[in-house]
Amino acid sequence: MRLLALLIIRLMAVVLACLAVAIGCLVLETHRSIEADVAGTSLRISQRLQALYWQRLLWRDGTQRGTLIPLPDWKSVETQSIISPGVCVTFGLRDEDRQRLCSQVEALGPPAPTWFSDLYIAAFGAYAPIEQKISVNSQNAGTLETAVDSEAALRRAWREISNVVDVALSLALGIAILAALMIGHTLLPARAIIFALQRLGEGNLSLRLGKFKSADFNHIATAVNGLAATLTQTNTERMALTARLFQVQEEERRALARDLHDDFGQALTATVALATIIENSAMHDRPDIAADARAIARTQEHMMGALRTTLVRLRSQSIEEIGLEASLRQLITDFNAQSNSGAVFRLQMTGQLELLKRRVAVDLYRIVQECLTNAIKHGKPSEVIVSLDHLSARQPHVSLTIEDDGGGDIEHVHKSSGYGILGIRERLAGHGGSLSIANSAKGVRVIALMPVEQATTA
Repeated sequence: MRLLALLIIRLMAVVLACLAVAIGCLVLETHRSIEADVAGTSLRISQRLQALYWQRLLWRDGTQRGTLIPLPDWKSVETQSIISPGVCVTFGLRDEDRQRLCSQVEALGPPAPTWFSDLYIAAFGAYAPIEQKISVNSQNAGTLETAVDSEAALRRAWREISNVVDVALSLALGIAILAALMIGHTLLPARAIIFALQRLGEGNLSLRLGKFKSADFNHIATAVNGLAATLTQTNTERMALTARLFQVQEEERRALARDLHDDFGQALTATVALATIIENSAMHDRPDIAADARAIARTQEHMMGALRTTLVRLRSQSIEEIGLEASLRQLITDFNAQSNSGAVFRLQMTGQLELLKRRVAVDLYRIVQECLTNAIKHGKPSEVIVSLDHLSARQPHVSLTIEDDGGGDIEHVHKSSGYGILGIRERLAGHGGSLSIANSAKGVRVIALMPVEQATTA
């Protein structure tokens, strides 16, 4: 998940959590407010009833009488005005039926939804009524019961909570939008940093980040630029070391090929000649010795063939002597001659290959050699086509394509622990080139692109 989306989700979670806590506190406060209204109504009504009793007693000179007289009509507009909305009072004299008086419920707002009523009742339960004895002149004048109407309580709670929730949701939405804009604006440098890191991963080491307004992002940009500079230096040193390694490798190959040709090759030639002499000398009187001599000669011929194959793989000085084009033709001829599976190797070349520098020519020769070896080693091709094109237009480069029909799998190529593909990549990287390996119609296609300098006269 992207950082901006993650931060917005976390911010919304915090806002919703705060909103839930605020709603919970509001519900609790509403519940307590209703209970306080019930208690206040009970106190006010009891005082009102006592005042009515004393008023009636004084009018009738009741202070000198030993018993209470009946209470005048207490269910009046004045009494109803001191009852809190949604509260009902029930009162009756000791020996009379109790009467009930309630305030208006409709003034508290629309009815609450069923789900809200269920949650509210499940959380707080029903309101307990308040009972109070009314005493006048130390005598019991009746019982006053004050209770809240359940529907009225739900209407009041729903009205107060819904009003606040609407405002709170509007504020939360506004905060989320403004916070998203501010966070997005603040995180704009992060996109540039991610883009720079992606380019570094792709090999573009020349990219550098500029200054940002945030000090923290500036520290990150400085670290990224330092990493790019370090990678550039390391890559330059590695390419120089790789080039020197390949140069030393070619020199060692030439020295080994020369030693094998001069020493081992001459020894094998002498051994063949000696075996021929022995065969001719012992032809009549010792046929067994002649047969052994012929066996030695056949073994020497086999060893001479293996030596020639080894020299073909080792030698690259023919490029300096006869050029890249002729060397590649000779390489294809040798592979066709040594192919035991019947595979046919074909070569197609265009452009002025003779104008390529020696190092470029040697690396191309080795790349072709490695690819042909891999085609035989990891597949069973019937045809391998090598195409080499030297394009000297606006951006001079060499395009090398090796395609076979051996049914190889590129997944196996990528997972291979050998150093052949790695060596090809290193050779191309030394010239700023690239390598791509993909499946062809019936096998594997290898494409190598290598930029070269403008062609000069060889």
